[in-house]
Amino acid sequence: MLRFITRGPFSLLAAVLAPVALCAVLLPWRGGLANTDVALMLVVVVVAVAALGHRGAAALAAVGAALWFDFFFTRPYERFTISKSTDVTTALLLLCVGLTVSQLAVRARRFRVTAITDAGYLARIHDTAVLSRSADSALTVVDHVGDELIDLLQLRGCRFQYGSLIGHPPRLEHDGSITIGRRQWDADRLGLPDQEVEVRMFGNGRYIGRYMLAPTPGAVPSRQARLVAVTLADQAGAAMDALWQPAKAA
Repeated sequence: MLRFITRGPFSLLAAVLAPVALCAVLLPWRGGLANTDVALMLVVVVVAVAALGHRGAAALAAVGAALWFDFFFTRPYERFTISKSTDVTTALLLLCVGLTVSQLAVRARRFRVTAITDAGYLARIHDTAVLSRSADSALTVVDHVGDELIDLLQLRGCRFQYGSLIGHPPRLEHDGSITIGRRQWDADRLGLPDQEVEVRMFGNGRYIGRYMLAPTPGAVPSRQARLVAVTLADQAGAAMDALWQPAKAA
């Protein structure tokens, strides 16, 4: 919900109002402030909008900053006209710098979100590996991975099915793709199909069982999340295979 508020109508409203609000605050000191100082403060506003909103809001803030700078701080005042060539240059630089910095801020935020997400994925894999080494029963790992899959893929539910294959449900493949029969499903755009999806579990190359995923309508797990899901299933398969090894030795 917070992501929708900051990246939706609120960010557009901030893009429209923030530059003119700053100009209104600075207006009483118009005679004592250098226009370059005003331009730099407006760039700060543009960066703030870019950090909260999306690319469109950032661009809108940059254009608004240039227009209100012209209107309030260049002669003749309160008109969208500039008489001094230096003010024309400042206004154009404000627009260009604002657009450039806004795009850099949006990209930096995107990289930060990606880094946080990747760290979360690695933590899931690491925690499952630690549990696999310390758990008394492989079934504990199987249950843990099932819970992880529910959270990771935003599922309504997940059940483990041991042994033989029954039916031909859609399948989550090891490359993160979804296949229905011989047809590939566009999971990046459509999310998971509106029926149970299997993730097969293998141990030492041998089929052991499968997780049956119950998707949530409207949820669109990323390819990264789907790849992590397959990796977690492989970890559960390795734990099950390790459980069988002592039995074989005996």
